[in-house]
Amino acid sequence: MQFRDDGGELELRLQVPPDHEEISSKNVAINAHDLSLDVALMSQKGIRTLLSIPRLYSRIKPIETMWYALCRFIDEDEIVLSLKKQDVTQPWPGLLEAWEYLGKGVAGMLKATSIYIVGDSTLINSAVAKELALALGYVPLESKKLMEQLLKTSLDDYAKLEGPDAVAELECKVFETLSKQLRVVVATLGGDQGAASKPHSWRFMYAGFTVWLSRSQSQDEAGAEKEAVKAKEGSVVYSKAETVVALSGWEDGAARDAAEGCLRALKYLIESDKELPGNKSLYVRLGARGDWPNIMPPGWDPAA
Repeated sequence: MQFRDDGGELELRLQVPPDHEEISSKNVAINAHDLSLDVALMSQKGIRTLLSIPRLYSRIKPIETMWYALCRFIDEDEIVLSLKKQDVTQPWPGLLEAWEYLGKGVAGMLKATSIYIVGDSTLINSAVAKELALALGYVPLESKKLMEQLLKTSLDDYAKLEGPDAVAELECKVFETLSKQLRVVVATLGGDQGAASKPHSWRFMYAGFTVWLSRSQSQDEAGAEKEAVKAKEGSVVYSKAETVVALSGWEDGAARDAAEGCLRALKYLIESDKELPGNKSLYVRLGARGDWPNIMPPGWDPAA
């Protein structure tokens, strides 16, 4: 299979099996939806599937796609299809919404905006942040390590000495420093000890996109998404996150699956409002004053 993004149109070339009888456009069966595509060959021997993609990288125009596909040519060795994009401005790094293409595509959409990972588990936040940074070509950072390097001691010892609220306040100061950084994925402290549990800390986290990793008991993706929405509505602080990813479990290899979920969530978020990365940049330039998403004019004083 060969794939090419030609701006508003995608060209897809499928090899005809060498053992297949001579065909024409009447033998090509196409089932196209906005996010899925199936292509098959029909003959007296039955139906032979050439391509089945349950989740395309982005949306196509299915009616125009079928019309174009059936009116394009078929040569001796391959079938050539034309897929019409719904959004002609969005580049497609690949045909599928898969790990190897999502990282490249979302990195371009983010326009260097950083990401903050929040959730109840510091370890899970860290593991997912590393995988996500790898996919995007970003730098992974852990607020826990940054604070311990600064303190020259463990956070547990620091909390015993100064109290649990001191840890959250220190992490908030770390967020303030990081708010000026581009292309980083920040793993935050989990639970009540972290700054993410304090509403005032989010002014600096909003310098990037915030992703909440929510634990879910559901066994399927649709159920997990519904559960995540319900959890977001019931959470006072984590509901401040701009997008939520449901984790149905945690075991070896789960970090990459969770990171892929983060990529999809970020992709959908920016597709819904392409001005978001630019607005994030403006928010940072004005000093991350806490007026996200309704950015006030220069000179606005949050204390006034």
